[in-house]
Parts: sequence; structure tokens; C-alpha cells
Amino acid sequence: MPKSWTEKFAHPPKPSVSRLGKPYAGHGEGAVMLIPTPAVVAAYVAKIPPGESRTMPQLRDDLAAAHRADFTCPLTAGIFLRIASELAWEQHQNGKPLTEITPFWRSVDLKSPMAKKLACGVDFILKQRKREGIA
Repeated sequence: MPKSWTEKFAHPPKPSVSRLGKPYAGHGEGAVMLIPTPAVVAAYVAKIPPGESRTMPQLRDDLAAAHRADFTCPLTAGIFLRIASELAWEQHQNGKPLTEITPFWRSVDLKSPMAKKLACGVDFILKQRKREGIA
């Protein structure tokens, strides 16, 4: 049986910061990379004020700076944003008001492949962004 979004959200339990042994994602050997967690990504997104948005590069840069890393792993950051988004949508479907879930629409790019995969659909993200005045 596949893991639930809640189970996926809990792992990994802690972010890790490590020095690269070889080049990765445009960064050279010795660069310090953050591998966040879904909870770290969700906490960041939750702090984005209504009416504002953050791009994935901004999210990754801000998280790296907060964890004293040179960069954030782009692969895991995207995966963990999806997990946080799906969990928030699931919570909303189960009755939580929008004000009490991670406002993922402030960080999901409507043109990204991930946006098309989310259970909420692109229309929901667009509606929330319009409601908050996010271009």
C-alpha cells in the first residue's frame, strides 16, 4: 500500500547539510548542500504573506541561507513542495479552512509540471492566486 501524504510528510525527519564529494546541480565539489524536509518547506511557505509569492529558486536560496548552505537540492525541494502541497490539499478536503493549511498556491508555479500533477488542479491554484492578487 502506498504511503499517505501524512507519512511522506514525516520523512526525512530532519534536514541535512552536507559537503559535496563531486559536482551536482551546477555546484562544484566541496559546495555545501541542504536537503530540507517537507516540514521545512511547508514552514517556509506558511510564512509567505498573503498576496505575495515565492519562486522555487527563491525558496531554495532562502532555505540554503537559513541553514548555512551554499544551495538547496533542487530535486528534493521540488518533491517536498509537492508533498507539503498534497498534504495541505488533503487537509482542506477533510474540512480544514484555507487559513489553517500551508498556502502552497503562493509557491507553486502554474506552468510547472508539478502544478498539473497536484490533486487540487491548476484551477484551484489560479483561483487562490487571483483571490490574493498574486499575478
